[in-house]
Amino acid sequence: MPRFAQLVMGPAGSGKSTYCATIVQHCEAINRSVQVVNLDPAAEYFSYPVMADIRELIQVDDVMEDDSLRFGPNGGLVFCMEYLANNFSWLEECLGHVEDDYVLFDCPGQIELYTHLPVMKQIVEQLQQWEFRVCGVFLVDSQFMVESFKFISGIMAALSAMVSLEIPQVNIMTKMDLLSKKAKREIEKYLDPDMYSLLEDNSTTLRSEKFKKLTKAICGLIDDYSMVRFLMFDRTDEEGINIVLQHIDFAIQYGEDLEFKEPKVVEEEPNDANYDAFFQDKVCE
Repeated sequence: MPRFAQLVMGPAGSGKSTYCATIVQHCEAINRSVQVVNLDPAAEYFSYPVMADIRELIQVDDVMEDDSLRFGPNGGLVFCMEYLANNFSWLEECLGHVEDDYVLFDCPGQIELYTHLPVMKQIVEQLQQWEFRVCGVFLVDSQFMVESFKFISGIMAALSAMVSLEIPQVNIMTKMDLLSKKAKREIEKYLDPDMYSLLEDNSTTLRSEKFKKLTKAICGLIDDYSMVRFLMFDRTDEEGINIVLQHIDFAIQYGEDLEFKEPKVVEEEPNDANYDAFFQDKVCE
């Protein structure tokens, strides 16, 4: 049977670890098996159990403190990811091989890893060799996307990852629960945007005539071919979380050959008010 994976990507602070924790909690509630692998060697804290942690293999702090390397934070992180690419046997051993594998890979936030460096592409190709069907999940902070020119920047970042990795990709606006009601209404126009209308609404921000035509051409390409669309992610909205999962599952064809599992049912403990009735029912049984 094939195995399934989400490659959780996005800029630093976009909510990747929170997304993983929310998906794990949601899947536990519906009796669905999900594992998480941390691929961020600079991670300090996450609130979910992991089946593998790259920091057991290599850490950014160790690389930065090595006098022979003398890397800064970004260079150290790139070195760690390239070190992982040269030691896939460690990751293979950690993953093992279990039927119905569904793994979230919590990735680093440095955007250069998904634009002009080959390391993330190498990771994808290796996972595919291990029979994983991989879906990219690109997160962007919704608080960053409330202005049109920032939205266009977010689209270009997501598009760069799509072009570089060449896998199905679902793009998500995170932290919707932190927005005000007014901001939520405002951001709805970005879910299925008319790029030309967005440009007209913010024409005063495009003051450079030199790049105005280029910006319009890029927006036209995205609009004409529907290349990038976003889903909303509110960690307090179970229905919204389920919709996001359905889109990802459809992209990697998860669930086609799986048997149906009943959700977990937690039996309520009797309180003082209904204890007698509860006890009587047990006696009758």
